[in-house]
Amino acid sequence: MIGEYVVIGLGRFGWAVATTLARQDQSVLAVDTDPAKVQAISVEVAAAVTCDTTDEAAIGELHLERATCVVVAIGVEHKDASILTTALLRQAGVPRIIGRATNDLHGRVLLAVGAHEIVNPEKEMGDRIARRLARPSLIEQIPLGDGADLAELEAPEAFVGRTLVELDVRRRFDASVVAIRRGGKVHSYVLGMGPLEAGDVLVVIGAPAALSRLAALA
Repeated sequence: MIGEYVVIGLGRFGWAVATTLARQDQSVLAVDTDPAKVQAISVEVAAAVTCDTTDEAAIGELHLERATCVVVAIGVEHKDASILTTALLRQAGVPRIIGRATNDLHGRVLLAVGAHEIVNPEKEMGDRIARRLARPSLIEQIPLGDGADLAELEAPEAFVGRTLVELDVRRRFDASVVAIRRGGKVHSYVLGMGPLEAGDVLVVIGAPAALSRLAALA
């Protein structure tokens, strides 16, 4: 069975990708060289197989070119396997290949041999932790491209008791509040919510520098 998504490599990262996709009702094929890992994940995904994806004949039998996306999540200790697997997938005509890179050089090589996108979970986690340490009120920040980020941040104390219309965040900070999370519920009609309350979390879009200025108010 070929899943809409294929995850190759069932370390912590690959396992998390495969099981999270499956919990979101996506069809997932999980692949690894370790039969024990394949057996363990088989109850959580649509299908799981043991395969050495550096073997051209073996990978050809999986017909992965039928998948929508293949995530090459092979562990950091096997860079050569991730590079060869990526090259074989591109040769097979897989329409979208996401490669896990351990550093910039590894990422450039993966792109050169055929990956369409690169992720570096260790670097991304490190960046996230550093931002949280520097700005504790900044709960989450996601780059959107073109110089804009999406962020969740705690409503500054100075904002509590005032409405977004009164605060005029867009003009004063060059950022837009697109939603408010209050009591576990996300509200998208932000202008009609009335005064902000302590504990509100603002979902904001803006340049990184603008988001930092907002977070610094907390």
